[in-house]
Amino acid sequence: MTRTALISGASIAGPALAYWLHHHGFRAVVVERASTVRGGGYPIDVRASAIEVVDRMGLLPALRDAHVDTRGTSFVNSRGKVIARITPEEFTGSPSGRDVELPRGELARLLYEHTRADVEYVFDDSITALDQRSDGVRVTFRHGPARTVDLVVGADGLHSTVRRLAFGAETDFRRDLGFAFAGFGLERTGDTARVEREAIVHNAPGRMAGYYALRGQPGLIGLLAFATPPAFTVDPGDADGQRDVVAAAFADAGWEVPRLLDGMRTAEDFFFDTVSQIRMPRWSSGPVALVGDAAYAPALLSGQGTSLALIGAYVLAAELARAGGDPAVAFESYEQALRPFVERNQDLARSGGATLIPATRTALWLRDRVLAALPHLGPLKRVLSGRIDAAAQSFSLDPVPVGLTPPRPAPSPTSAGPCRAPARDGAGSSGSRPSPGGPRDQG
Repeated sequence: MTRTALISGASIAGPALAYWLHHHGFRAVVVERASTVRGGGYPIDVRASAIEVVDRMGLLPALRDAHVDTRGTSFVNSRGKVIARITPEEFTGSPSGRDVELPRGELARLLYEHTRADVEYVFDDSITALDQRSDGVRVTFRHGPARTVDLVVGADGLHSTVRRLAFGAETDFRRDLGFAFAGFGLERTGDTARVEREAIVHNAPGRMAGYYALRGQPGLIGLLAFATPPAFTVDPGDADGQRDVVAAAFADAGWEVPRLLDGMRTAEDFFFDTVSQIRMPRWSSGPVALVGDAAYAPALLSGQGTSLALIGAYVLAAELARAGGDPAVAFESYEQALRPFVERNQDLARSGGATLIPATRTALWLRDRVLAALPHLGPLKRVLSGRIDAAAQSFSLDPVPVGLTPPRPAPSPTSAGPCRAPARDGAGSSGSRPSPGGPRDQG
């Protein structure tokens, strides 16, 4: 009998897991609270074994086509003079041309288009209760009728509903790293009209402001990040209040910050969150498991959130296949295989704040001197900047398990909107509005 897996979240980890579960003969259902796959978001990186995951999915050519090919990041002073400029390869230690950088929303769209023919997607709905029973998990939805499934996987991000329902309050597992950030779309004006495939960043102690100019995009992506005090909290549902907090943090800032704040006020795709990790003693409870940011968000500062999500989805599906669908066996193997890799990548974020948002003038001066010297250090720069690449390269994928149901050929990506599959097992959805667009996976 075909086992059914219900996955919460249609960003990165959810559709990737659905693909591999279908590949292994499971029936995958993805529920997403938004009305469609979410676009927008800042650029994300796919590295090392995650590249191999998308290659095995047949998606690597499409990702290469969407590669934004950022040429570098320029750090400027309050007058706009360049203090230091580094390339992505100098920052991460990765060889040129190996990693892929693309907008988060574009990766989410590609994954959705690649799976929509074989996976049931239910939009405009969310899980409200989980009841573990002898015959599976009885799942209650905000809008659609309940259904019973064999297992449930939370792929619903840093603020996971599945994690809260099955494991407890977010505060039990979230580790705030002392920063918050806002991202938003921004129109080009003045000198920014000439910026292409570049990030421009300005720092003051405890603050960072900047914008990305992506290849082929008419507008910019603005970014404002700042250090936060202990026990910092903001109402996650109050976007105007979040904007006020950001504006207060940059009230006396110079450079182009006033223009960034004006753009933030009116941006429809405004996104705000803390820079946080999720650290859990276990990623599963009975037939319920977590993957990606819901289980082990490494934080924006690591640059590894998307890669961990893709690799985690692949490993979780493979272990379920090897275990014949037995969640107790599969989930234990999933954790044993992946936890050392996850923790090594989470540790990257411990020093990321000191590099991107130095706390003092002295630390900022020292950071700028190091960045200015980095391009001239030859092989030595690998010692200073190779931690991200070393961590990304520290996991190797097993071959795809053999003797399992082969995948159906996926359709070619199109720009068509989401199709709603007929409800099965009493599933349905209606009514709720999508959440604001923006990044879901930190990294």
